Amino acid sequence: MRDDEFRFLSLLGKGPARLDVEQVAWLLGCQAHDVPVLVRARLLKPLGNPPPNARKLFAADEVLELSRDKSWLNKISNAIHESWRKKNRSRTAGTAGILEQPLAA
Repeated sequence: MRDDEFRFLSLLGKGPARLDVEQVAWLLGCQAHDVPVLVRARLLKPLGNPPPNARKLFAADEVLELSRDKSWLNKISNAIHESWRKKNRSRTAGTAGILEQPLAA
């Protein structure tokens, strides 16, 4: 958010009604690349029905409400951890096959 936008919204006494991926990540204390993981896990729902490659926006009130729910925070933490586990497992599985092959003479 630009400085002039921030000043304008602070004069109104409220934040934006819609949040982009970076703002959601900042609010939840995660990284921007984790937000699509949460959408795929159906823990966050973008506004409207955006195509897969479109910019996703989220309702600020909904995200704030969810961020106060400890059980939901546990679910998003587990979803993010599981996503990284799968990525790391596939990386090590790909390199493990290379390392196990005997060297050619």
